[in-house]
Amino acid sequence: MLCFMPGVAFIPALLVCWSSAAFIISYVIAVLGGHVEPLVPYISDTGTKPPESGIFGFMINISAFLGAATMYIRYLIIEKQNESSHFMNPSCNLITLCIGLLGCIGMGIVANFQELSVPSVHDGGALVAFGSGVVYITLQSVISFKSCPQWNSHCTCYIRIAISIVSCIAVIPMIACASLISITKIDWIPGEKGVTLRISTEMHEDF
Repeated sequence: MLCFMPGVAFIPALLVCWSSAAFIISYVIAVLGGHVEPLVPYISDTGTKPPESGIFGFMINISAFLGAATMYIRYLIIEKQNESSHFMNPSCNLITLCIGLLGCIGMGIVANFQELSVPSVHDGGALVAFGSGVVYITLQSVISFKSCPQWNSHCTCYIRIAISIVSCIAVIPMIACASLISITKIDWIPGEKGVTLRISTEMHEDF
């Protein structure tokens, strides 16, 4: 199977490196261009104005593809393991994959519809990406516990569940604060109405 071919493990590593580079490069260009403040800006703010918007969109699109590939490989691995161990219903694995792919589609929407150009579509894509991502991580944690100890160590399971908990804690207030902001812009003045909610949302998104 593809998931057991030598070299496939480079895809998740490439996903992490590429996505990190996408955020860092667009952030540096946006800050140097004076488009955002250096302190905890929205990730989306660093990809709103040219030239960083083009770089951000291009790199996040590739990140979405790499994310989908990583999730599909994970799906194949679990499917193969489940054939011999029967530790879960195969449909659960498929549902988890579909939720993960939905998050990748959300990433694509965020990349191609800038925050200031089409805010409703952009925000909808971000909601899908973050929401689906948290659900996917949580389901993968559950699958890890079900396949333990034959296919996972207890340490791996605890690390995954810890990441799930932190993700849930971060995404809930982020969505709540973002829903209370009535306008979409990146140039905020200290003391302006909504700026506190904006900063809170930025910190949780970046976290």
